[in-house]
This record gives sequence, C-alpha cells and structure tokens, in this order.
Amino acid sequence: MNRVNAVLMKLLNFAFVPIFLIMSATLFAQTEEAIMDSLLNVKVKVENPVYKPVIGFGMGVLNFYGEVHNNHRSPLVGTPAYKLNIATFLDRQHYFKTNFFLLLGSLTASERSLTDTAHNRNFQTDIFTIGLNIHYDFHHLIKQSAIRPFISIGVEDLQFNSKTDIFREQEGGDQRYYYWSDGTIRNINENLKYTTPPNQIHLVQRDYKYETDLRGKQSYSQNTLAIPLDIGVDFAITDRLNLRVGHSWHYTFSDFVDNVGSTKGNDMFTYSYFTVHFDLFSEAKVKTIEKLFAEVNNFDYNLYGDEDNDGIVDLIDKCPGTQSGVKVDSIGCPLDSDHDGVPDYLDKEPGSSRRAIVDDNGVEISPEELAAMLNNEGIKRKDVDVFLLMHRAQSRYRGNASKPIPKKFKLVDSDGDGYISFDELLKSIDNFFDFSSDLTSKDLYELQDFFFDQ
Repeated sequence: MNRVNAVLMKLLNFAFVPIFLIMSATLFAQTEEAIMDSLLNVKVKVENPVYKPVIGFGMGVLNFYGEVHNNHRSPLVGTPAYKLNIATFLDRQHYFKTNFFLLLGSLTASERSLTDTAHNRNFQTDIFTIGLNIHYDFHHLIKQSAIRPFISIGVEDLQFNSKTDIFREQEGGDQRYYYWSDGTIRNINENLKYTTPPNQIHLVQRDYKYETDLRGKQSYSQNTLAIPLDIGVDFAITDRLNLRVGHSWHYTFSDFVDNVGSTKGNDMFTYSYFTVHFDLFSEAKVKTIEKLFAEVNNFDYNLYGDEDNDGIVDLIDKCPGTQSGVKVDSIGCPLDSDHDGVPDYLDKEPGSSRRAIVDDNGVEISPEELAAMLNNEGIKRKDVDVFLLMHRAQSRYRGNASKPIPKKFKLVDSDGDGYISFDELLKSIDNFFDFSSDLTSKDLYELQDFFFDQ
C-alpha cells in the first residue's frame, strides 16, 4: 500500500509541475499586461462633468388619513403603489435637484365601530399623481459619503375616483350590508330585528368589491392639487446607480377623497417607498485617457536602452557596440556557428572542423604550423588556453607516450601512468605562475618540448 501511495504521489508531483508552470506563466502575462495597461491608460477626474437626467423606478405602500380610516395603520403595511422619477440638477453647484414624478396606486380604508353603526364605512380609489418637487441632499455638507439624507417639497396633481362596498352580489339581486352593534353584518336593519321572523335574518359576508360610486350626485371635483413632502436617504451603489429609501406625506386640497367632509381638515395620504435610480446619460466623473506613449518617471535608459540596436538591452548585452546588421545571440554577442572563436561575419572559413585551431580570420591552422609558432615564440599565461586546443589537435595524430619521463618531471605525472597529459602540463604551468613549483622557466620550456615529443 505504501508503494502505491508513493507512486501516486510521484504522479501527482509530475502532473503538478506543468500545471504550476502554466499558472505561473499565465499570472506573469496578466501582471505584465496590467503594468502596460496602467502605463498606457491613465484615469483622470473630470472637473465639471455634464449631468443628464437620471431615471428612477420604485415601489412602496400607501396609507390614507381622513374621516374614513383603518382601525390599525402602519407605514410599512398598506396598498401597493409604483413610482417613476426623472431627476436633474437645478444649479451649477449641484446642491438642488428637481424631480418630475408619476405615482400610480390605490388608496383604501375600512372603518368598523360597535358603538356607532353609522361609522362602519369603507372606500377604495385608484389614484394617479403627476408632480414636481425640489430636492436637497446636503451635498455641500456631506461630500464624500456614500450615504446621504435628503428632503424635498413640491406640488402635484391628484386624480381619484372613490367607490364603496355596500352591496354583496348574489342571485336574485344585490344584498345590502347592515352593520349591527354586535359586530356582525346582517341582511336587515338592526332596528327591524324584533319585527322580522328569526328565520329571515341571515349573516352576510362582505365581498370587498367596491361597486358603488361615492360621489353620486355631489358636485365636488375628483381632481385636486396636493403638496408632497419627502424625507429619506440615498445610498450610492456606484457612480451611476443609486438606491433611495424614503417616506412622503401628501396633503391634498380636497376633503372628499373618502367622500366624507368635515371641519377637521383636508384628507392626506402617505407613501413609504424605495426606488432605484440609473444615471445612464451623464458624462463620466472619471475618464480613462489612452496614451500613445507610456510615461515612466525615473526611467533609467542605461538599463533599458539598446545602444547598438541589436535587440538586446544594454543591461544584459555582453558584447556592446556590435556592428549594425550583425546577427547576435541571446546575450548580444555575434553568432559563431562553428564555435571557432571567430564570429560568422568575420569568418573566412565558415564551418571549421570541431576543435580546430584557427587564425584571426577563422582559417584553420595545422598542428605542425602551430607547434612551429609556439616553439619560436614565448608563451604568455593568457595564451595557455591555446595549449588545450593544440593538445586536442595533436591527439588526433599521437597515441601513448613513446619516451620515458625525465626524473625531474616525474612529479608532473600526478596519476603515475607514465604519460604527461595536457591537464598535468597545465597544472604545472599554473603552479609555476603561482610560485608553488620547483621548476624553473627553463624547465618549463623543456617540459613543453617533452610534452610534444612524447
């Protein structure tokens, strides 16, 4: 089992390596792209953006306040309503907005009383309002906050058509509701309960169908002005998306929305709502400018420049000053296809044999010519590497040693094989120049001659 686990671990490691490399390459590419994007695309703040109308849609609940009213009322519970809002700024400082709005919904109220049966009343009306208000959101006091309170006041036109539910539809004719003091609804007036046979008195259930026009023959208008007063909070989700939560009071200039006039004052209703506002057309507050050239502060051209234009930046160019048009390798040095030490563009004998010794023009030198040159000239330490090339060339013609090693050179043969190899010769030369050898310069030349003669 342990062996199986070990094999599985090796397979997982083997699979993980390419995945890791691919992920690393992907992340590097994304990072590099992000850096270039940040250099070429610069975001700037627009000082005076052009604002266009903002569109808002929302919904909420309505509650009625008048002579006919629900026994229990809550700003969060009521009849549904829907609002369309179009807003735009009024002033250059953007302190005030004007809102053009449409409100569509229904108002209803149902009153029950056991002590006064005349106050068992109900009504319902569809409403449609169109209005305009002035909106102030404390912008000059709260500038950077995403949460901003507001207040507004305006004027609107209210249209209503109130109806009441006083009949239950049934076969043989509609049945009128009669409210009794015991809280029930019956088919006859409570005053007639003693003169009506008990088997003819029945309970009646409301059908909540508002079928009867309340206005009847009265002359009041079903169109009136109203004053809406709003308070609430705006939440900035983004620069172009705003969420508003608010509550509004609508004071009407009519006391007959519920068809009951009084001296207590005109009718009113409230609207609790939330709306979503979309700024689709205004100029962006922040613009992205795409530059033709990247601007980099503190840019070091000595690190990232390419003085000889060979495609290799100066930071890693090992052969600066390459002639124009010369092909170079990954470190900026001229190509040397045959590896003879002479770059291709100067090589008069391209394709030299492997390990060949060539002159400054790349032309091969025979071992005999090289030996003659070395025997006639002194050897500098920096030219010691020539010995290696020469030895490799000579090794094609020489076999094992044919002469015994002189006694004073016995120590040079460190491996005791009876043959002084080039590595052993090279070590002796290094020891001589490092002052750690007993050989003299004359001995060194003799050792050189013996090396070629052996």
